[in-house]
Amino acid sequence: MKKEHASFNPYDNNGGTCVAIAGADYCVIAADTRMSSGYNILTRDYSKVCKLADKCLLASSGFQADVKALQKVLGARHLIYQHQHNKQMSCPAMAQLLSNTLYYKRFFPYYAFNVLGGLDDEGKGVVYTYDAVGSYEKVGYSSQGSGSTLIMPFLDNQLKSPSPLLLPPQDAVTPLSEAEAVDLVKTTFVSAAERDIYTGDKLEIVILNADGIRREYMDLRKD
Repeated sequence: MKKEHASFNPYDNNGGTCVAIAGADYCVIAADTRMSSGYNILTRDYSKVCKLADKCLLASSGFQADVKALQKVLGARHLIYQHQHNKQMSCPAMAQLLSNTLYYKRFFPYYAFNVLGGLDDEGKGVVYTYDAVGSYEKVGYSSQGSGSTLIMPFLDNQLKSPSPLLLPPQDAVTPLSEAEAVDLVKTTFVSAAERDIYTGDKLEIVILNADGIRREYMDLRKD
């Protein structure tokens, strides 16, 4: 099957796709391992998921030099926080720090599109999705990157997230079990890899729950 691509893609420089799903007691964050520039694959084994704290993970697509710079800034500020408070940041606090960091650079922004996920203080899964200048939203699931336009309609169809305008506010976490969420992530990436030339090679899935962090890998299309 021939893959489709646009003549211009804002994720063209290094590309990639990431997905996060929050559950009642877990969070799943996944990203492909392909890093490309245009039609050139720079590497087929590059992790786009970064551990910021024991209960907080960041997945980023976009220009990977800016992503690394952003991760370095977050790591330094988190280290300062630990020295001052003798504890790690919570996931909601890290979400606000990421928003502030991106907004500080809004006039010359990091070319990075982020999904942050983890567990809150009650052990419930949380996902935050961002634009390039720091606007963010707490959601039950999200996708960023070149394959997000293919993945988000599918996730909307499968998970049927309640509107944030509903009153009283609805819980954002998805009703899936951890195993079902992992299977859904695998399905979305297999589908996206068929149509998006910047997504492929291998899928890295990081599962965060009360027991800690574990990783799973699955092969995707390599062409």
